[in-house]
Amino acid sequence: MAATSYYLGVDVGTGSARVCIIDEAGKLCAVESKETQTWNTRANFYEQSTTDIWSAICFCTKKALEQTRIDPKLIKGIGFDATCSLAVLDKDTDEPISVSWPGFGEAERNIIRELWMDHRPQEETKKINETKHNLLKYVGGGMSIEMEIPKILWLKNNMPPELFARCKFYDLADALTHIATGKETRSYCSTVCKQGYVPVGIDGSVKGWDDGFLTSIGLEGLVKNDYQQVGGISGKNGKWASAGELVGLLSEKAATDMGLCPGVKIGSGVIDAYAGWIGTVGAKVDMGGESLNENFADDALEQVYHRMAAVAGTSTCHLVMTKDPVFVPGVWGPYRDVLIQDKWLAEGGQSSTGSLLHNVLTTHPSYTAATQSAKSANQSIFDYLNLHLDRLRQDQNLPSIGHVARHMFFYGDKHGNRSPIADPNMRGSVVGLSMDSSIDDLALQYYCAMEFIAQQTRHILETMNQHGHQITSIFMSGGQCKNDLLMTLISNACGLPVCIPRYIDAAVVLGSAILGAKAASQDENGKSESLWTIMDRMSQPGRVVFPEMDEKEKRLLDVKYEIFVDMARTQQKYRSMVNEVVKA
Repeated sequence: MAATSYYLGVDVGTGSARVCIIDEAGKLCAVESKETQTWNTRANFYEQSTTDIWSAICFCTKKALEQTRIDPKLIKGIGFDATCSLAVLDKDTDEPISVSWPGFGEAERNIIRELWMDHRPQEETKKINETKHNLLKYVGGGMSIEMEIPKILWLKNNMPPELFARCKFYDLADALTHIATGKETRSYCSTVCKQGYVPVGIDGSVKGWDDGFLTSIGLEGLVKNDYQQVGGISGKNGKWASAGELVGLLSEKAATDMGLCPGVKIGSGVIDAYAGWIGTVGAKVDMGGESLNENFADDALEQVYHRMAAVAGTSTCHLVMTKDPVFVPGVWGPYRDVLIQDKWLAEGGQSSTGSLLHNVLTTHPSYTAATQSAKSANQSIFDYLNLHLDRLRQDQNLPSIGHVARHMFFYGDKHGNRSPIADPNMRGSVVGLSMDSSIDDLALQYYCAMEFIAQQTRHILETMNQHGHQITSIFMSGGQCKNDLLMTLISNACGLPVCIPRYIDAAVVLGSAILGAKAASQDENGKSESLWTIMDRMSQPGRVVFPEMDEKEKRLLDVKYEIFVDMARTQQKYRSMVNEVVKA
Protein backbone atom coordinates (compact mmCIF):
# COMPACT_ATOMS: atom_id res chain seq x y z
CA MET A 1 0.00 0.00 0.00
CA ALA A 2 1.37 3.44 -0.89
CA ALA A 3 2.18 5.78 1.98
CA THR A 4 -0.38 8.46 2.71
CA SER A 5 2.08 10.84 4.36
CA TYR A 6 5.62 11.91 3.61
CA TYR A 7 8.03 14.18 5.41
CA LEU A 8 10.67 16.50 4.04
CA GLY A 9 14.03 17.16 5.65
CA VAL A 10 16.36 20.05 4.83
CA ASP A 11 20.05 19.97 5.73
CA VAL A 12 22.39 22.89 5.06
CA GLY A 13 25.99 21.76 5.36
CA THR A 14 29.37 23.36 4.83
CA GLY A 15 29.17 23.64 1.06
CA SER A 16 25.75 22.41 -0.04
CA ALA A 17 22.06 22.14 0.76
CA ARG A 18 20.34 18.74 0.81
CA VAL A 19 16.69 17.78 0.81
CA CYS A 20 15.26 14.33 1.48
CA ILE A 21 11.80 12.83 1.47
CA ILE A 22 10.94 9.90 3.74
CA ASP A 23 7.79 7.86 4.15
CA GLU A 24 5.92 6.93 7.34
CA ALA A 25 8.33 4.06 8.06
CA GLY A 26 11.43 6.20 7.68
CA LYS A 27 12.36 4.78 4.30
CA LEU A 28 14.44 7.21 2.26
CA CYS A 29 12.57 7.98 -0.96
CA ALA A 30 14.87 10.65 -2.41
CA VAL A 31 17.88 12.82 -1.59
CA GLU A 32 18.89 15.80 -3.70
CA SER A 33 21.73 18.26 -3.12
CA LYS A 34 23.07 21.48 -4.59
CA GLU A 35 26.27 23.35 -3.88
CA THR A 36 26.09 26.71 -2.11
CA GLN A 37 28.44 29.67 -2.38
CA THR A 38 31.07 30.65 0.18
CA TRP A 39 33.14 33.83 0.28
CA ASN A 40 36.60 33.59 1.88
CA THR A 41 38.20 36.92 1.02
CA ARG A 42 40.63 36.96 3.95
CA ALA A 43 42.05 34.46 6.43
CA ASN A 44 39.56 33.23 9.06
CA PHE A 45 36.61 35.07 7.43
CA TYR A 46 33.96 32.80 5.86
CA GLU A 47 30.58 34.10 4.66
CA GLN A 48 27.48 32.74 2.95
CA SER A 49 24.05 33.94 1.85
CA THR A 50 20.55 33.04 3.03
CA THR A 51 19.27 34.02 -0.41
CA ASP A 52 21.63 31.58 -2.12
CA ILE A 53 20.92 28.81 0.40
CA TRP A 54 17.13 29.24 0.14
CA SER A 55 17.39 29.05 -3.65
CA ALA A 56 19.36 25.79 -3.35
CA ILE A 57 16.77 24.35 -0.94
CA CYS A 58 13.93 25.15 -3.33
CA PHE A 59 15.82 23.63 -6.28
CA CYS A 60 16.44 20.41 -4.32
CA THR A 61 12.84 20.18 -3.11
CA LYS A 62 11.47 20.42 -6.64
CA LYS A 63 14.00 17.85 -7.89
CA ALA A 64 13.08 15.42 -5.09
CA LEU A 65 9.37 15.76 -5.86
CA GLU A 66 10.07 15.26 -9.54
CA GLN A 67 12.21 12.18 -8.85
CA THR A 68 9.65 10.49 -6.59
CA ARG A 69 6.49 11.74 -8.34
CA ILE A 70 4.98 12.23 -4.89
CA ASP A 71 1.93 14.49 -4.84
CA PRO A 72 2.99 17.66 -2.95
CA LYS A 73 -0.28 17.41 -1.02
CA LEU A 74 1.13 14.32 0.74
CA ILE A 75 4.06 16.24 2.28
CA LYS A 76 2.78 16.70 5.84
CA GLY A 77 5.79 18.04 7.73
CA ILE A 78 9.14 19.78 7.20
CA GLY A 79 12.20 20.02 9.42
CA PHE A 80 15.32 22.15 8.99
CA ASP A 81 18.86 21.73 10.20
CA ALA A 82 21.94 23.76 9.36
CA THR A 83 25.54 24.29 10.30
CA CYS A 84 25.74 26.51 13.35
CA SER A 85 26.15 29.82 11.52
CA LEU A 86 25.07 33.35 12.40
CA ALA A 87 22.55 34.81 9.93
CA VAL A 88 21.63 38.51 9.96
CA LEU A 89 18.38 40.00 8.64
CA ASP A 90 16.88 43.48 8.86
CA LYS A 91 14.53 43.54 11.84
CA ASP A 92 11.95 45.59 9.92
CA THR A 93 12.15 44.27 6.36
CA ASP A 94 13.66 40.76 6.70
CA GLU A 95 16.15 41.72 3.97
CA PRO A 96 19.72 40.40 4.35
CA ILE A 97 22.29 42.62 6.09
CA SER A 98 25.92 42.15 5.10
CA VAL A 99 28.48 40.77 7.56
CA SER A 100 31.29 41.34 5.07
CA TRP A 101 34.21 43.39 6.37
CA PRO A 102 35.43 45.97 5.62
CA GLY A 103 32.60 48.10 4.33
CA PHE A 104 29.66 45.76 4.97
CA GLY A 105 28.65 45.89 1.32
CA GLU A 106 27.15 43.08 -0.76
CA ALA A 107 24.04 42.55 1.34
CA GLU A 108 23.58 38.96 0.19
CA ARG A 109 26.69 37.99 2.22
CA ASN A 110 24.70 37.92 5.45
CA ILE A 111 25.92 34.72 7.13
CA ILE A 112 29.07 34.27 9.17
CA ARG A 113 29.57 30.78 7.89
CA GLU A 114 29.84 27.58 9.87
CA LEU A 115 31.29 28.71 13.12
CA TRP A 116 34.09 26.18 13.39
CA MET A 117 35.80 27.87 10.42
CA ASP A 118 35.26 31.59 10.96
CA HIS A 119 37.67 32.76 13.66
CA ARG A 120 37.32 36.54 13.33
CA PRO A 121 36.33 37.43 16.94
CA GLN A 122 39.57 36.58 18.72
CA GLU A 123 39.66 39.66 20.97
CA GLU A 124 35.92 39.46 21.66
CA THR A 125 36.18 35.83 22.75
CA LYS A 126 39.06 36.68 25.09
CA LYS A 127 37.08 39.57 26.63
CA ILE A 128 34.02 37.38 27.19
CA ASN A 129 35.98 34.63 28.91
CA GLU A 130 37.87 37.07 31.12
CA THR A 131 34.55 37.81 32.87
CA LYS A 132 34.63 34.29 34.43
CA HIS A 133 30.85 34.57 34.53
CA ASN A 134 28.90 31.68 36.06
CA LEU A 135 26.95 30.96 32.87
CA LEU A 136 30.21 30.03 31.12
CA LYS A 137 30.12 26.71 32.93
CA TYR A 138 27.32 25.73 30.53
CA VAL A 139 29.69 26.10 27.57
CA GLY A 140 32.57 24.03 28.90
CA GLY A 141 34.03 26.75 31.13
CA GLY A 142 34.51 29.37 28.42
CA MET A 143 32.91 30.53 25.20
CA SER A 144 34.53 29.20 22.07
CA ILE A 145 35.61 31.50 19.29
CA GLU A 146 33.14 29.44 17.24
CA MET A 147 30.06 30.57 19.19
CA GLU A 148 27.59 33.28 18.23
CA ILE A 149 27.84 35.83 21.04
CA PRO A 150 31.51 36.54 20.18
CA LYS A 151 30.43 36.95 16.54
CA ILE A 152 27.62 39.36 17.50
CA LEU A 153 30.03 41.34 19.66
CA TRP A 154 32.50 41.50 16.75
CA LEU A 155 29.75 42.92 14.52
CA LYS A 156 28.84 45.47 17.19
CA ASN A 157 32.48 46.54 17.43
CA ASN A 158 32.97 46.83 13.67
CA MET A 159 29.61 47.83 12.16
CA PRO A 160 28.34 51.40 11.97
CA PRO A 161 26.04 51.75 15.04
CA GLU A 162 22.99 52.57 12.94
CA LEU A 163 23.48 49.40 10.87
CA PHE A 164 23.99 47.19 13.94
CA ALA A 165 20.75 48.58 15.42
CA ARG A 166 18.84 47.29 12.37
CA CYS A 167 20.19 43.74 12.75
CA LYS A 168 18.19 40.75 13.84
CA PHE A 169 20.35 37.71 14.59
CA TYR A 170 19.42 34.11 13.87
CA ASP A 171 21.11 30.79 13.97
CA LEU A 172 20.89 29.61 10.36
CA ALA A 173 18.35 26.84 11.07
CA ASP A 174 16.09 29.40 12.78
CA ALA A 175 16.54 31.82 9.87
CA LEU A 176 15.39 29.15 7.42
CA THR A 177 12.39 28.30 9.61
CA HIS A 178 11.56 32.01 9.69
CA ILE A 179 11.79 32.26 5.90
CA ALA A 180 9.53 29.21 5.54
CA THR A 181 6.86 30.31 8.02
CA GLY A 182 7.15 34.08 8.35
CA LYS A 183 6.90 33.48 12.11
CA GLU A 184 9.30 34.66 14.83
CA THR A 185 10.44 31.61 16.77
CA ARG A 186 13.72 30.39 18.18
CA SER A 187 14.90 26.86 18.87
CA TYR A 188 16.45 26.01 22.20
CA CYS A 189 18.98 24.02 20.20
CA SER A 190 20.55 27.04 18.54
CA THR A 191 20.24 29.59 21.31
CA VAL A 192 21.07 27.50 24.36
CA CYS A 193 24.04 25.93 22.60
CA LYS A 194 25.66 28.91 20.97
CA GLN A 195 24.40 32.19 22.42
CA GLY A 196 24.79 31.93 26.19
CA TYR A 197 21.08 31.40 26.87
CA VAL A 198 20.36 29.49 30.08
CA PRO A 199 16.78 28.08 30.21
CA VAL A 200 14.46 29.63 32.75
CA GLY A 201 14.68 27.96 36.15
CA ILE A 202 18.35 26.95 35.90
CA ASP A 203 20.69 28.71 38.35
CA GLY A 204 18.04 31.34 39.03
CA SER A 205 17.56 32.26 35.38
CA VAL A 206 14.29 34.17 34.95
CA LYS A 207 14.69 35.45 31.38
CA GLY A 208 17.02 32.92 29.83
CA TRP A 209 19.29 35.83 28.97
CA ASP A 210 21.57 37.34 31.62
CA ASP A 211 21.44 41.16 31.70
CA GLY A 212 24.60 41.58 33.77
CA PHE A 213 26.70 39.27 31.61
CA LEU A 214 25.77 40.85 28.29
CA THR A 215 26.12 44.37 29.68
CA SER A 216 29.58 43.53 31.03
CA ILE A 217 30.86 42.46 27.61
CA GLY A 218 29.44 45.43 25.73
CA LEU A 219 26.13 44.08 24.42
CA GLU A 220 23.89 46.22 26.63
CA GLY A 221 21.89 47.17 23.51
CA LEU A 222 20.46 43.65 23.41
CA VAL A 223 19.25 44.07 26.99
CA LYS A 224 17.58 47.45 26.42
CA ASN A 225 15.16 46.19 23.77
CA ASP A 226 14.19 43.04 25.67
CA TYR A 227 16.50 40.96 23.47
CA GLN A 228 14.36 41.54 20.39
CA GLN A 229 17.47 41.35 18.19
CA VAL A 230 18.14 37.75 19.29
CA GLY A 231 14.58 36.44 19.58
CA GLY A 232 13.16 38.14 22.66
CA ILE A 233 12.26 36.77 26.08
CA SER A 234 10.34 33.50 26.20
CA GLY A 235 6.69 34.10 27.04
CA LYS A 236 7.00 37.89 26.75
CA ASN A 237 8.10 38.82 23.25
CA GLY A 238 9.55 35.53 22.08
CA LYS A 239 8.58 31.91 21.44
CA TRP A 240 10.98 29.05 22.15
CA ALA A 241 10.73 25.41 21.17
CA SER A 242 12.52 22.08 21.53
CA ALA A 243 13.41 19.98 18.50
CA GLY A 244 10.53 19.27 16.13
CA GLU A 245 7.85 21.14 18.08
CA LEU A 246 5.33 22.78 15.75
CA VAL A 247 6.36 26.42 15.21
CA GLY A 248 4.32 27.41 12.18
CA LEU A 249 2.93 26.52 8.76
CA LEU A 250 4.55 26.85 5.36
CA SER A 251 3.62 30.27 3.99
CA GLU A 252 2.09 30.92 0.57
CA LYS A 253 5.30 32.52 -0.71
CA ALA A 254 7.61 29.78 0.61
CA ALA A 255 5.27 27.09 -0.73
CA THR A 256 5.43 28.64 -4.20
CA ASP A 257 9.22 28.80 -3.98
CA MET A 258 9.50 25.14 -2.99
CA GLY A 259 6.80 23.66 -5.20
CA LEU A 260 4.77 22.56 -2.18
CA CYS A 261 1.31 23.30 -0.83
CA PRO A 262 0.92 26.05 1.79
CA GLY A 263 0.04 25.00 5.31
CA VAL A 264 2.59 22.19 5.73
CA LYS A 265 3.55 21.90 9.42
CA ILE A 266 7.07 23.09 10.24
CA GLY A 267 9.06 21.71 13.18
CA SER A 268 11.55 23.68 15.25
CA GLY A 269 14.97 23.31 13.64
CA VAL A 270 18.29 22.14 15.03
CA ILE A 271 22.03 22.42 14.42
CA ASP A 272 23.15 19.87 11.82
CA ALA A 273 25.03 17.71 14.33
CA TYR A 274 21.91 17.45 16.49
CA ALA A 275 19.91 16.29 13.49
CA GLY A 276 22.65 13.68 13.11
CA TRP A 277 21.99 12.56 16.69
CA ILE A 278 18.30 12.13 15.83
CA GLY A 279 19.12 10.18 12.68
CA THR A 280 21.88 8.06 14.26
CA VAL A 281 21.33 6.90 17.83
CA GLY A 282 18.13 5.04 16.98
CA ALA A 283 19.85 2.69 14.53
CA LYS A 284 18.75 -0.86 15.22
CA VAL A 285 21.86 -2.96 15.76
CA ASP A 286 22.69 -6.36 17.23
CA MET A 287 25.32 -6.25 19.99
CA GLY A 288 25.92 -9.96 20.19
CA GLY A 289 22.37 -11.10 20.71
CA GLU A 290 21.17 -8.14 22.80
CA SER A 291 19.21 -5.58 20.82
CA LEU A 292 19.94 -1.97 21.67
CA ASN A 293 16.49 -0.94 20.55
CA GLU A 294 14.06 -3.05 22.52
CA ASN A 295 11.23 -0.80 23.72
CA PHE A 296 13.02 2.28 22.40
CA ALA A 297 10.35 4.63 23.64
CA ASP A 298 9.61 7.08 26.44
CA ASP A 299 9.94 4.45 29.17
CA ALA A 300 13.30 3.15 27.95
CA LEU A 301 15.62 6.15 27.61
CA GLU A 302 18.25 4.77 29.95
CA GLN A 303 20.10 2.98 27.15
CA VAL A 304 20.47 6.21 25.17
CA TYR A 305 22.36 7.89 27.99
CA HIS A 306 25.22 5.45 27.32
CA ARG A 307 25.54 6.23 23.59
CA MET A 308 27.79 8.86 22.09
CA ALA A 309 26.71 10.04 18.66
CA ALA A 310 29.72 10.99 16.51
CA VAL A 311 28.38 13.03 13.61
CA ALA A 312 31.27 13.26 11.18
CA GLY A 313 31.74 15.57 8.23
CA THR A 314 34.30 18.30 7.68
CA SER A 315 34.37 18.40 11.48
CA THR A 316 32.94 15.91 14.00
CA CYS A 317 30.54 16.55 16.87
CA HIS A 318 30.25 14.14 19.81
CA LEU A 319 26.83 14.25 21.46
CA VAL A 320 25.68 12.56 24.65
CA MET A 321 22.27 12.90 26.30
CA THR A 322 21.85 12.62 30.07
CA LYS A 323 19.02 12.71 32.56
CA ASP A 324 20.85 15.18 34.80
CA PRO A 325 23.49 17.82 34.01
CA VAL A 326 27.10 16.61 33.69
CA PHE A 327 29.79 19.30 33.50
CA VAL A 328 32.99 18.53 31.59
CA PRO A 329 35.81 21.06 31.08
CA GLY A 330 36.30 21.78 27.39
CA VAL A 331 33.01 20.12 26.42
CA TRP A 332 30.14 22.39 25.45
CA GLY A 333 27.05 22.17 27.62
CA PRO A 334 25.33 20.58 29.31
CA TYR A 335 22.36 22.07 27.47
CA ARG A 336 18.79 21.50 28.63
CA ASP A 337 15.72 21.18 26.38
CA VAL A 338 17.62 21.32 23.08
CA LEU A 339 16.25 18.00 21.82
CA ILE A 340 13.92 16.71 24.52
CA GLN A 341 12.44 18.88 27.25
CA ASP A 342 14.08 18.39 30.66
CA LYS A 343 16.88 16.28 29.18
CA TRP A 344 20.48 17.48 28.92
CA LEU A 345 22.92 17.24 26.04
CA ALA A 346 26.70 17.62 26.04
CA GLU A 347 28.71 18.35 22.90
CA GLY A 348 32.35 17.57 22.37
CA GLY A 349 33.93 18.13 19.02
CA GLN A 350 36.86 17.91 16.65
CA SER A 351 37.30 21.08 14.60
CA SER A 352 38.74 19.24 11.63
CA THR A 353 38.33 15.57 10.63
CA GLY A 354 37.08 15.16 7.08
CA SER A 355 38.75 18.45 6.19
CA LEU A 356 41.95 17.24 7.87
CA LEU A 357 42.08 14.12 5.70
CA HIS A 358 41.41 16.24 2.64
CA ASN A 359 44.21 18.62 3.59
CA VAL A 360 46.72 15.85 4.27
CA LEU A 361 45.98 14.17 0.95
CA THR A 362 45.73 17.16 -1.35
CA THR A 363 48.89 18.91 -0.09
CA HIS A 364 51.12 15.86 -0.58
CA PRO A 365 53.31 15.78 -3.72
CA SER A 366 52.09 12.29 -4.63
CA TYR A 367 48.37 13.06 -4.38
CA THR A 368 47.87 13.42 -8.15
CA ALA A 369 49.64 10.14 -8.85
CA ALA A 370 47.61 8.37 -6.16
CA THR A 371 44.28 9.68 -7.48
CA GLN A 372 45.18 8.59 -11.00
CA SER A 373 46.07 5.11 -9.77
CA ALA A 374 42.85 4.93 -7.75
CA LYS A 375 40.83 5.98 -10.77
CA SER A 376 42.52 3.36 -12.96
CA ALA A 377 41.62 0.72 -10.34
CA ASN A 378 38.04 2.06 -10.13
CA GLN A 379 38.51 2.79 -6.41
CA SER A 380 38.05 5.74 -4.11
CA ILE A 381 41.27 7.35 -2.96
CA PHE A 382 40.58 5.99 0.53
CA ASP A 383 40.07 2.41 -0.62
CA TYR A 384 43.18 2.66 -2.77
CA LEU A 385 45.34 3.92 0.12
CA ASN A 386 43.91 1.38 2.55
CA LEU A 387 44.92 -1.44 0.20
CA HIS A 388 48.31 0.20 -0.36
CA LEU A 389 48.89 0.28 3.40
CA ASP A 390 48.01 -3.40 3.68
CA ARG A 391 50.50 -4.21 0.91
CA LEU A 392 53.18 -2.33 2.85
CA ARG A 393 52.25 -4.38 5.93
CA GLN A 394 52.58 -7.63 4.00
CA ASP A 395 55.85 -6.60 2.36
CA GLN A 396 57.36 -5.84 5.78
CA ASN A 397 55.79 -8.94 7.40
CA LEU A 398 54.18 -6.84 10.17
CA PRO A 399 51.21 -7.85 12.35
CA SER A 400 49.08 -4.77 11.55
CA ILE A 401 48.96 -1.61 9.48
CA GLY A 402 49.57 0.34 12.67
CA HIS A 403 53.03 -1.17 12.88
CA VAL A 404 53.86 0.20 9.42
CA ALA A 405 53.44 3.73 10.82
CA ARG A 406 54.77 2.97 14.28
CA HIS A 407 57.49 5.64 14.19
CA MET A 408 55.43 8.48 12.73
CA PHE A 409 53.66 10.70 15.28
CA PHE A 410 50.98 12.99 13.89
CA TYR A 411 49.11 15.75 15.75
CA GLY A 412 46.33 17.11 13.58
CA ASP A 413 44.70 20.13 15.25
CA LYS A 414 45.52 22.32 12.25
CA HIS A 415 42.50 24.57 12.91
CA GLY A 416 42.55 24.65 16.71
CA ASN A 417 41.17 22.28 19.33
CA ARG A 418 37.49 22.35 20.23
CA SER A 419 37.43 19.58 22.87
CA PRO A 420 38.60 18.85 25.46
CA ILE A 421 41.63 21.19 25.36
CA ALA A 422 39.46 24.05 24.05
CA ASP A 423 42.41 25.95 22.59
CA PRO A 424 41.81 27.65 19.20
CA ASN A 425 45.55 28.25 18.83
CA MET A 426 46.50 24.56 18.63
CA ARG A 427 48.14 23.60 15.35
CA GLY A 428 49.35 20.46 13.62
CA SER A 429 52.73 18.77 13.84
CA VAL A 430 54.44 15.61 12.59
CA VAL A 431 57.42 13.77 14.05
CA GLY A 432 59.03 11.14 11.84
CA LEU A 433 59.13 12.79 8.42
CA SER A 434 61.70 11.57 5.92
CA MET A 435 62.85 12.68 2.47
CA ASP A 436 60.39 10.24 0.92
CA SER A 437 57.67 11.95 -1.13
CA SER A 438 56.25 8.82 -2.79
CA ILE A 439 52.80 7.28 -2.48
CA ASP A 440 54.24 5.18 0.37
CA ASP A 441 54.78 8.36 2.38
CA LEU A 442 51.35 9.70 1.41
CA ALA A 443 49.78 6.47 2.69
CA LEU A 444 51.68 6.75 5.99
CA GLN A 445 50.66 10.36 6.59
CA TYR A 446 47.05 9.54 5.67
CA TYR A 447 47.04 6.62 8.11
CA CYS A 448 48.53 8.73 10.90
CA ALA A 449 45.88 11.42 10.30
CA MET A 450 43.21 8.75 10.78
CA GLU A 451 45.04 7.51 13.86
CA PHE A 452 44.96 11.07 15.21
CA ILE A 453 41.18 11.28 14.62
CA ALA A 454 40.73 8.00 16.52
CA GLN A 455 43.00 9.01 19.41
CA GLN A 456 41.33 12.39 19.77
CA THR A 457 37.94 10.66 19.84
CA ARG A 458 39.30 8.58 22.73
CA HIS A 459 40.56 11.76 24.43
CA ILE A 460 37.08 13.33 24.26
CA LEU A 461 35.32 10.14 25.31
CA GLU A 462 37.61 9.41 28.28
CA THR A 463 37.42 13.01 29.47
CA MET A 464 33.63 12.85 29.41
CA ASN A 465 33.55 9.53 31.25
CA GLN A 466 36.03 10.77 33.85
CA HIS A 467 33.63 13.60 34.71
CA GLY A 468 30.46 11.54 35.08
CA HIS A 469 29.27 10.29 31.70
CA GLN A 470 28.90 6.53 31.19
CA ILE A 471 29.48 6.03 27.47
CA THR A 472 29.61 2.40 26.34
CA SER A 473 29.08 2.68 22.57
CA ILE A 474 29.64 5.09 19.70
CA PHE A 475 26.94 5.70 17.10
CA MET A 476 28.64 7.20 14.08
CA SER A 477 27.32 8.78 10.89
CA GLY A 478 28.67 10.65 7.89
CA GLY A 479 30.76 9.77 4.88
CA GLN A 480 33.71 8.74 7.05
CA CYS A 481 31.70 5.64 8.03
CA LYS A 482 32.43 4.24 4.56
CA ASN A 483 36.10 4.00 5.50
CA ASP A 484 36.33 0.62 7.23
CA LEU A 485 39.93 1.18 8.31
CA LEU A 486 39.01 4.44 10.07
CA MET A 487 36.02 2.82 11.78
CA THR A 488 38.22 -0.03 13.01
CA LEU A 489 40.81 2.45 14.27
CA ILE A 490 38.20 4.39 16.25
CA SER A 491 36.74 1.19 17.71
CA ASN A 492 40.19 -0.15 18.65
CA ALA A 493 41.46 3.14 20.09
CA CYS A 494 38.34 3.68 22.21
CA GLY A 495 37.81 0.00 23.05
CA LEU A 496 34.10 0.34 22.24
CA PRO A 497 31.75 -0.86 19.51
CA VAL A 498 31.08 1.63 16.72
CA CYS A 499 27.49 1.42 15.45
CA ILE A 500 26.82 2.62 11.93
CA PRO A 501 23.29 3.42 10.69
CA ARG A 502 21.82 2.23 7.42
CA TYR A 503 21.76 5.64 5.76
CA ILE A 504 25.38 6.58 6.34
CA ASP A 505 25.45 9.75 4.26
CA ALA A 506 21.87 10.76 4.95
CA ALA A 507 21.64 10.43 8.75
CA VAL A 508 21.60 14.21 9.25
CA VAL A 509 18.99 15.06 6.63
CA LEU A 510 16.98 12.03 7.81
CA GLY A 511 17.03 13.54 11.31
CA SER A 512 15.55 16.74 9.91
CA ALA A 513 12.76 14.82 8.18
CA ILE A 514 11.98 13.17 11.53
CA LEU A 515 11.56 16.70 12.96
CA GLY A 516 8.97 17.25 10.25
CA ALA A 517 7.20 14.04 11.28
CA LYS A 518 7.09 15.23 14.88
CA ALA A 519 5.59 18.58 13.87
CA ALA A 520 3.02 16.81 11.68
CA SER A 521 1.95 14.63 14.61
CA GLN A 522 0.63 17.59 16.64
CA ASP A 523 -3.16 17.54 16.88
CA GLU A 524 -5.66 20.33 17.39
CA ASN A 525 -5.20 20.06 21.15
CA GLY A 526 -1.48 20.69 20.92
CA LYS A 527 -0.47 17.11 21.70
CA SER A 528 2.19 15.41 19.61
CA GLU A 529 3.96 12.09 19.43
CA SER A 530 7.21 11.73 21.34
CA LEU A 531 10.38 12.29 19.35
CA TRP A 532 11.64 9.00 20.83
CA THR A 533 8.77 6.93 19.51
CA ILE A 534 9.09 8.52 16.07
CA MET A 535 12.82 7.73 16.03
CA ASP A 536 12.09 4.15 17.02
CA ARG A 537 9.59 3.70 14.21
CA MET A 538 11.69 5.38 11.55
CA SER A 539 15.19 4.13 12.40
CA GLN A 540 16.45 1.38 10.10
CA PRO A 541 18.82 -1.54 10.88
CA GLY A 542 22.54 -0.74 11.02
CA ARG A 543 25.82 -2.60 11.53
CA VAL A 544 28.46 -2.73 14.26
CA VAL A 545 32.27 -2.61 14.17
CA PHE A 546 33.63 -4.30 17.28
CA PRO A 547 37.09 -3.58 18.73
CA GLU A 548 39.72 -6.11 17.75
CA MET A 549 41.26 -7.76 20.78
CA ASP A 550 44.81 -8.21 19.40
CA GLU A 551 47.07 -7.45 22.37
CA LYS A 552 49.98 -6.12 20.28
CA GLU A 553 47.71 -3.69 18.47
CA LYS A 554 46.18 -2.55 21.76
CA ARG A 555 49.59 -1.90 23.33
CA LEU A 556 50.72 0.05 20.28
CA LEU A 557 47.61 2.23 20.28
CA ASP A 558 47.94 2.82 24.04
CA VAL A 559 51.55 3.97 23.69
CA LYS A 560 50.72 6.23 20.76
CA TYR A 561 47.83 7.68 22.79
CA GLU A 562 50.32 8.67 25.50
CA ILE A 563 52.47 10.29 22.79
CA PHE A 564 49.40 12.07 21.35
CA VAL A 565 48.59 13.62 24.75
CA ASP A 566 52.23 14.55 25.29
CA MET A 567 52.42 16.25 21.88
CA ALA A 568 49.45 18.43 22.78
CA ARG A 569 50.94 19.43 26.14
CA THR A 570 54.38 20.03 24.64
CA GLN A 571 52.98 22.30 21.93
CA GLN A 572 51.29 24.46 24.56
CA LYS A 573 54.53 24.50 26.59
CA TYR A 574 56.55 25.61 23.56
CA ARG A 575 54.09 28.41 22.76
CA SER A 576 54.19 29.59 26.36
CA MET A 577 58.00 29.63 26.37
CA VAL A 578 58.13 31.69 23.17
CA ASN A 579 55.37 34.03 24.31
CA GLU A 580 57.30 34.89 27.47
CA VAL A 581 60.36 35.84 25.43
CA VAL A 582 58.30 37.85 22.93
CA LYS A 583 56.50 39.75 25.70
CA ALA A 584 59.80 40.49 27.42
